[in-house]
Amino acid sequence: MTYSIVAMDRRAGLMGVGVQSHYFSVGSVVPWTRSGVGVVATQAMVNVSYGPKGLDLIALGLSPMEALECLIDDDSCPEARQVALLDAKGDVHAHTGSSCIPEAGHHIGDGFSCQANMMGKDTVWDAMADAYEASEGKALDVRILKALEAAEAEGGDIRGMQSAAIVICTIERSEEPWQDKIMDLRVEDSDRPLEELGRLLKTSKAYKLADEGEDLMGKGDAAGAFELYKKASGICPDNIEIKFWRAVTLSQAGEDKEAKALFKSIFIQDPRWGELLIRLCRCGMFDEEKAKGILEN
Repeated sequence: MTYSIVAMDRRAGLMGVGVQSHYFSVGSVVPWTRSGVGVVATQAMVNVSYGPKGLDLIALGLSPMEALECLIDDDSCPEARQVALLDAKGDVHAHTGSSCIPEAGHHIGDGFSCQANMMGKDTVWDAMADAYEASEGKALDVRILKALEAAEAEGGDIRGMQSAAIVICTIERSEEPWQDKIMDLRVEDSDRPLEELGRLLKTSKAYKLADEGEDLMGKGDAAGAFELYKKASGICPDNIEIKFWRAVTLSQAGEDKEAKALFKSIFIQDPRWGELLIRLCRCGMFDEEKAKGILEN
């Protein structure tokens, strides 16, 4: 009993699923993604097999409509199912069974579909579509979250909220498929899952920048890493992990005064990070004399 969206950003080369429900761990049930193939949201009196089977059928060359027909024909209770399938070409199709608990329905648009059941109002799925379309030009994860927030603002699940998820993968399958799922964020059990999901999206962006900074550090580009950690810290200024690595790059970029001040604030907050600085020296990742000077002060 859920509202969800399947959507594609052709320019960014991404596709994904967003979902919220008064149900524990909805992200482990509803969203299914596969780079090079498509994405599926399966819900209502959920038949979980619609996810992997639907993707398998699309991978064989069937359109979302044809794949959905196969799923329904092979189901003893299709009238209780709600599902949306989007393929890597941008074709989309959805089904809302006649026995889905009202209010229930779906809205198919260009490269997306919004679907909902057991809603407080029969306007939820249209409100989701409006919000998604109005946010054109923003990142796919942001647009998906706005659609979910619009559903809740319109009344949402008649039972309230509990869990939410956003899963995004690349449209094209790469030679390194483990890199193709670029986001898999879940809030398993919360009074405010969409608010928490928004916080996780923000944190995810900060850590992506930090990871890119770490890669540059490994290549010896301390100045480049410093700029990325600076941006990451701007997104999540209270995150101690990001603060620590920003301090490391500040020091390596020659900004010793600012680095020492930042290290000091970190060590006051949690002394264990001082021990980590010592261990970086053992691995050759930080200058031992600099570390001594920092820790002595």
